[in-house]
Amino acid sequence: MTSTKPPASDWRRRYARYLTITDAITIVWVVFGTQIAWLGLDADIDTRTNLRLGDFSYWVFSTLLVLLWLGALALNDTRNYRVIGTGSAEYKRIFDASFALFGGIAILAFLLRIDVARGFLLLSLPLGVLLLFVERWLWRQWLASQRASGAYSARVLLVGSHSTIAQVANELQRTPTAGYFVVGACGPTGVIGDMIPGTKIPIMGSVNAIERAIAETHADTVVITSTDDLPPNKVKEISWGLEAGRQHLVLAPNIVDIAGPRIHTRPVAGLPLIHVETPRFSRGQRALKRTFDIIAASVALVIFSPLLISVALAVKLTSQGSVLYKQERIGLNGEPFRILKFRSMRAGADADLARLLEEQGTSTQPLFKVANDPRITRTGRFIRKYSLDEFPQLLNVLGGSMSVVGPRPQIAAEVALYSDAARRRLLARPGITGLWQVSGRSSLDWDQTVRLDLYYVENWSLISDLSILFRTVRAVLVPGATAR
Repeated sequence: MTSTKPPASDWRRRYARYLTITDAITIVWVVFGTQIAWLGLDADIDTRTNLRLGDFSYWVFSTLLVLLWLGALALNDTRNYRVIGTGSAEYKRIFDASFALFGGIAILAFLLRIDVARGFLLLSLPLGVLLLFVERWLWRQWLASQRASGAYSARVLLVGSHSTIAQVANELQRTPTAGYFVVGACGPTGVIGDMIPGTKIPIMGSVNAIERAIAETHADTVVITSTDDLPPNKVKEISWGLEAGRQHLVLAPNIVDIAGPRIHTRPVAGLPLIHVETPRFSRGQRALKRTFDIIAASVALVIFSPLLISVALAVKLTSQGSVLYKQERIGLNGEPFRILKFRSMRAGADADLARLLEEQGTSTQPLFKVANDPRITRTGRFIRKYSLDEFPQLLNVLGGSMSVVGPRPQIAAEVALYSDAARRRLLARPGITGLWQVSGRSSLDWDQTVRLDLYYVENWSLISDLSILFRTVRAVLVPGATAR
């Protein structure tokens, strides 16, 4: 994760140019393509009065629409380096800018009494937003491959105590797609060339050698991981020494797993106080999530019904036992329910679980997972690989015991081992898929699993559910380790 090679040219501006070009190509194709498909090659916009505006061609209108759309994307910072590459903010900004533009056009057309073909606008907007999403997603795949080797990333110098440097460094290393490539660290003390304990991050000196460390590592971003061991006013001095516009200062307060919408900065008497709102789920949010669950589960059952029938036949014909496997799990607020799955193990497999966990030494951990489980059938191994065994849980969703997205439900013996923090997983309805499944699945340990689930429970939004579903589809199509 460390590197001392000099940085390339300004990747932020270069990448923004790439996005501008492909955004323009996408919007031109959508707008003019929709115009030709809907109206043909010869069409005019008519005004209802000829006193102020005469007839003018749709080609002029479409050209103006393209320019305004590109301008709206630029003004809403959809190509800002802070939002590209990871998270949902980039897509949200595209959506907001596009709908604001078309809403403004609709209002203007009404006020000026211009009769614009509604079908043209109604088709251009969703198609344009969809293709912009696809275009940006493709760029993200390319950017992720670049960032895996440290390219197209901020070159980060970490400053703080050794323990907080190690914590932040490990988190950044776990998610290289975020675009922060650590090149060194400065602590309260330290010998140049030594490593921060628990990492491969080289110590570039003390907190008094930051300017020299920046020059040697070619860092363009300084991340303050803690201020406890820094002299008074040291953060100000660091900011004064950075080159405006090219070098950046980032503060990483010791507030983890809290989403941006819950954090508000409020200056009071010269102090930048950070307010963190407590998690609150209104009736509207609960109703929205439940409505989404019912619609998504119903649509999925209809679309995938042939696949479900095929899997059921395969399970029935290749091994003895029932097609469906039912097991008691712990759900919302600790209430038990019976989860449904396609049977992927031989009949009576539950009786061997305790012995297998004891043999591999994991019987005291809340995540009861047997490595190379001998109980799984040949068909079961296939349907687990592609998560097909989970599909009957759509019936659990319709029944209200589960949600499409949420923490995975566990058996009572696992819940009995929960810490106080882990018990907060039960504040949300359990899901078929969740944040930890799409963030590493079975490769994550129990502490990482709890941390991701708690982040989801305390920072839920419909956008996050849609993002997790999209990542789930990708994980199923390109499966890695299987999830329980």
